[in-house]
Amino acid sequence: MHIADITMFYAPASGGVRTYLDAKHRRLSRLPGIRHSLLIPGSDRTVQDGIYQVPSPVLPFGNGFRFPIRLAPWCNILHSLKPDVIEVGDPYLTAWAALDARRQLDVPVIGFYHSDLPLLVRNRMGNWLTPNAEAYVSRLYRNFDRVLAPSQIMANKLIELGVDNVFVQALGVDLQTFNPQHRDPGLRAELGIDPDAHLLIFAGRGSREKNLPVLLDCMRNLGKAWHLLLVGSQMPSQVPDNVTVIDHFCPGTEVARYMASADALVHAGDQETFGLVILEAMASGIPVVAVDAGAFSELVHDEVGILCQPNNPHAMADAVRELFTHNPAQHGRLARQHAERHYSWDRVVQDLLIHYHAVLGSEQPVVAHV
Repeated sequence: MHIADITMFYAPASGGVRTYLDAKHRRLSRLPGIRHSLLIPGSDRTVQDGIYQVPSPVLPFGNGFRFPIRLAPWCNILHSLKPDVIEVGDPYLTAWAALDARRQLDVPVIGFYHSDLPLLVRNRMGNWLTPNAEAYVSRLYRNFDRVLAPSQIMANKLIELGVDNVFVQALGVDLQTFNPQHRDPGLRAELGIDPDAHLLIFAGRGSREKNLPVLLDCMRNLGKAWHLLLVGSQMPSQVPDNVTVIDHFCPGTEVARYMASADALVHAGDQETFGLVILEAMASGIPVVAVDAGAFSELVHDEVGILCQPNNPHAMADAVRELFTHNPAQHGRLARQHAERHYSWDRVVQDLLIHYHAVLGSEQPVVAHV
């Protein structure tokens, strides 16, 4: 079986979609009888290890993302590859290239709805364009042979727009990279953090939808017995004394060291379509305090953390205090076990193969975990 993934959501500092595609590519490439090709935007046309870069201009102020504007180069590569099934990872030009290939090659196309386009439009441009975005998503995703959504809340949004044949397909986490064994007892001294403080962490881009002002106000409420480590690009520069900022993109191994060395993750974002960083914290053996919004209620339950009211710094501070009165280390151990049972990338790839075989009308063979 030859599977082709195509997306513009792939940049040096990009988040969950690139993590998903890289993990998937590594694992599919090891399986017998499987070929995986990945089509992504780049500065020049190159091919290496099954990854095809298609020349695309840099998106201004786009944090390294490139925005394809010409359909033909993407169509031409798909036509030359002749895959058995295509998966689309964004709702833009690459999606239409995949649908063109379906017509030309008579192959099924799966759309993975990673991002909430109508919500993005509402946040950036206001409510007046939202109906247009909803109509566009409805029209596009009804063309696919099957639609995957990373969470039930995203699946429900598609169903409300009239899209059927929608399946929830959770993402996964690298259990070797994100692991309690990477805890570094010397990290607090390295960063000048009080060794007796409870260390909280948030990792990701400091974009508006992450609601970092809520975290900063939460830390003001908690006081000096607590310390927050913010890790990632676009972080605020004006922060309370009990907040340390690492304001640049960090590779996964570095984030994993910070994560395993903290006592808990805090997340105030109320628009998350999945929340990969939640899984990374759980795999690292630390519990989670997050807002009860977006997809977080599908990931965080009582054994692994606490959910609190969104956009309420006092409620988040109360939730943090509550977590630390109920043996957070034990919550962390249970979180690790939960990630191992439900969110390994090997399990995700096996689930994906079931979807691919379904649209191809073939039976799923038994494949050993890799």
